[in-house]
Amino acid sequence: MFESLSDKLDAVFKKLKGHGKLTEKNIEQGLKEVRMALLEADVHFRVAKSFIADVRQRALGQDVLASLTPAQQVIKIVNEELTALMGARHEDLNLSGPQPVSIMLVGLQGSGKTTTAGKLSVFLRKKGKKPYLVPADVYRPAAIDQLKKLGEQLDVPVFSSNVDMDPVQICREATALAHRQGCDTLLLDTAGRLHVDDELMDELRRIKDAVKPTDILLVADAMTGQDAVNIAKTFDEILDIGGVVLTKMDGDARGGAALSIKAITGKPIKFIGVGEKLSQLEPFHPDRLASSILGMGDVLTLIEKAQETVDQEKAAELEKKLRKNQFTLEDFRDQMVQIRKMGSLGDIMKMIPGMGTVKQMKNLEMDDGELVRIEAIINSMTPRERRQHTIINGSRRKRIARGSGTRVQDVNRLLKNYSQLLKMLKKLNKGGMRGLQRGMLPF
Repeated sequence: MFESLSDKLDAVFKKLKGHGKLTEKNIEQGLKEVRMALLEADVHFRVAKSFIADVRQRALGQDVLASLTPAQQVIKIVNEELTALMGARHEDLNLSGPQPVSIMLVGLQGSGKTTTAGKLSVFLRKKGKKPYLVPADVYRPAAIDQLKKLGEQLDVPVFSSNVDMDPVQICREATALAHRQGCDTLLLDTAGRLHVDDELMDELRRIKDAVKPTDILLVADAMTGQDAVNIAKTFDEILDIGGVVLTKMDGDARGGAALSIKAITGKPIKFIGVGEKLSQLEPFHPDRLASSILGMGDVLTLIEKAQETVDQEKAAELEKKLRKNQFTLEDFRDQMVQIRKMGSLGDIMKMIPGMGTVKQMKNLEMDDGELVRIEAIINSMTPRERRQHTIINGSRRKRIARGSGTRVQDVNRLLKNYSQLLKMLKKLNKGGMRGLQRGMLPF
């Protein structure tokens, strides 16, 4: 989403670095270009103006101008101000209060409330909570059916509502039933409209008064840009929302909503939707997004993804094999599976510091299908072939290619890459395993 903004900021900083010694004149020129980059990214004009004023005040200080690395100091200031602009730190759901607590999801029709309710139930279960889904949109039977199907898919209980029921009564009855079933968190999927109207807001106010939710989350489509900011402002004025969930952050929108909402409404973005899968909802961390925009990567999120997907027992077992040079093709396949669970190769590479600004990496097409082919090829081998790759001769390669639906060239390439990996691992073993992180390979 932020590729265009990242490219433009990178170009500005390269110019500043090229000056060597910075002056007020070239700093002002650089800030002018930063302001234009922000506006082109659909950042609210008042937010962009205030942001530049804050950066200018700090960048023109003597500490920066007299520094041995003034351009780096300016980049550091921009990073800190970007982080502050989006809220400085992650703000979690408010789950305090007598159980069961209620989280109310509001927003316009089509913003992704129902899917977000399912994603939040996945997130809450990872936190040890027992969520309860409540379909309160009686104007769209499809929304009720969708939430019920999500509940079945996730094995999460869903209140049995229908289009003839009153939304406020649904939420009241669901609260009582959730308590009896031992659930501690209700996710209320309320109705939306194509635009904000008095009837919708009156209904949402009545639901709020009836169940007193501990948090109200506005679900907004990041693709709508400044409209998302205006919608957030309107809902906040009427309902006093607790935060925002921005959906479709994996799209090709310019990203201005993410940079403007906190400054305009004073309310934080709490989660972002980064894909269609129910696991693809992430807590919003302003500092990590700022670093990512400036090409500094997002190592913390990468580590968290690895911790969620890596089987620690298998990781310990793999480490022993690596130390003894016993890394087989089966182990190679298992690592491919672990990487696939973490997301697309392109997204993983962007989290590595510096990769986002490397020209060759931007032009490189990350083929996630290659991981699928590798897994298919290895699965077509016999157990003995996986343990002793040297026995795989020409006829065996043809058989493996036929069995996996690939070409002999694909099998040859895999075996060549695997052989090179074994050589690299032997070298690392000779110098100690400091070059490897526990349980993950440097592919």
